[in-house]
Parts: sequence; structure tokens; C-alpha cells
Amino acid sequence: MPIKLPPIFLLRNKLSTEIYYFSVMSEEEKKVYMLVKAVIFHYHGLDEIEKLDLENTSQRLDSANALQWALDFISKDYISAFERARTYLNEIIGDYTKDKRTELINMVWEANNLKGFVTEMEAYRRLHQG
Repeated sequence: MPIKLPPIFLLRNKLSTEIYYFSVMSEEEKKVYMLVKAVIFHYHGLDEIEKLDLENTSQRLDSANALQWALDFISKDYISAFERARTYLNEIIGDYTKDKRTELINMVWEANNLKGFVTEMEAYRRLHQG
């Protein structure tokens, strides 16, 4: 069971901004966050590191229900999960503040990085270093 700390404590100690946002997320936002992360990780198959990351995120978020909801969402039809998630998310994310959208984009980048996906900009930079 994660320890709940006030957000000011988390920021003062320079822990990740992810933890700060978790402490102020609504249940719907937790579902969105877990669904996005789960869909990214399931895209080419969920490996053990990604499974642990989902579980750890769920603990930090205090969102076991949101994780289970996301996993159920994906398992209803694995093939169409990405498209169904896109439809679901488009209805919700448009109302997010700029900060919440930015944090979600950052999480997507981090999840893709953990998954091993490389963005076009990163690939270009790596190829043209030196």
C-alpha cells in the first residue's frame, strides 16, 4: 500500500512530477492514464518490465480499479483495443488543461521509451551525432 503524502512534500523533495499529479488526479483521469499506458505496453505484447511498471504506477496512483478497468478494456477485444482507446480518449482529453495534456504526453513518451520505441526526432539525432 503506497504512502500518501501531501503534494507540497513531494515537490519539495524533487520526486517526479508524476507522483505529484497522481495525488491530484480524479478517478477518470487515473483511468485515462492507466489506459494510455496499458495500450502502449500491450501494442507489441506486454513484457515483464512493462507489467511491473503498470503495477507500480497503479500503486503510486492508488488506482488498482483503474488498472483493472484498463486491462479489461484491452482484453474485450485485443485487436481493436488501440482504436477503441483512441475513440474513448478523444472524448475526454479535449477538456484537459494544458498542464494535464502536457503531463499525459510526457507519460506517453516515457512509456514508449520503456517499450523501446524511438521517436523520429530521437532517431535523427542518434544518426547524426558527432
